Amino acid sequence: MSDNYLTRIKKDLKKISSKNELMNIKSKYLGKKGEVTLLTNSLKDLSIKDRKTEGAKINKTKKQIESLLEDKLDEIQNKLISNKLDEERIDVTLPSRGTSFGSVHPISQVLQEVIKIFTDFGFEITEGPEIETDYYNFESLNIPKDHPARDMQDTFYLEDNKLLRTHTSPMQIRIMENNKPPIKIISPGKVYRCDSDVTHTPMFHQVEGLLVDELVTFGNLKGILMEFCSRFFGKDTKIRFRPSYFPFTEPSAELDIEWIDKAGDKTWMEVLGCGMVNPKVFEFVGYDSNELSGLAFGMGIERLAMIKFGITDIRYFYQNDLKFLSQFQ
Repeated sequence: MSDNYLTRIKKDLKKISSKNELMNIKSKYLGKKGEVTLLTNSLKDLSIKDRKTEGAKINKTKKQIESLLEDKLDEIQNKLISNKLDEERIDVTLPSRGTSFGSVHPISQVLQEVIKIFTDFGFEITEGPEIETDYYNFESLNIPKDHPARDMQDTFYLEDNKLLRTHTSPMQIRIMENNKPPIKIISPGKVYRCDSDVTHTPMFHQVEGLLVDELVTFGNLKGILMEFCSRFFGKDTKIRFRPSYFPFTEPSAELDIEWIDKAGDKTWMEVLGCGMVNPKVFEFVGYDSNELSGLAFGMGIERLAMIKFGITDIRYFYQNDLKFLSQFQ
């Protein structure tokens, strides 16, 4: 009996490849109505002697069938795992997708370059608060009460006579209040104005410079800024100084560079404002304008970046467009 059942079940097991099929075969032989189970139930009709002999044979056959079923289950599971691994196999010989690397933002690139140039000239870096008082932002810089810069539409006013600084010039006053000349500083940082279009944003970056000592002249100012333009824009860059007006400098000027626009035409492009420190500013910090003189200048980093990289809309810098930013890696 044992050999007959084992031969039949081995043939059945060779024909299957799934767990469901295996369960059907198990049910066929070992289920409640399975062939081996029926044989076990028929033992009650035998004599005690034959029942003992046939029962031992049936139990041996049952264990052999269970062993064959377990082996087949292991075979099916191993096959499933193997197939799954084949499906998920990675071809290590294929070329990789490459690695994307970040880069320094173009505004940060230009800011770092400007700072590097002026520190090479011997200027020290000073930084101060972005929330300022009316005194440091306007009054001490000789900006009168009726000046347009004080208007609500141009300045972000806060509570308690505080505001978001509109330039980094307040640091000039803070430094002069607490230090004796000579002073040679630049003040890089964020500034804020109520303005937004293709060439202005409510937040932007400035670098302002101050040099105070005896016998400082407009010639010193021109020399410093001409060398800056030569390093930043190129040695062959043509520049000019135009008379202008700023409350905190007298005389005042704006510096232009000759530039070639997209149409290929030469044009003059304003780059920065500058001038000699107004004696009235010295009065606020207790400096004697008969003994001391000073030069000052200020430039917008976004404007320099637009000129340097040929960008027509300042808002591109702050849209987090990876296609745009990837140009500056």
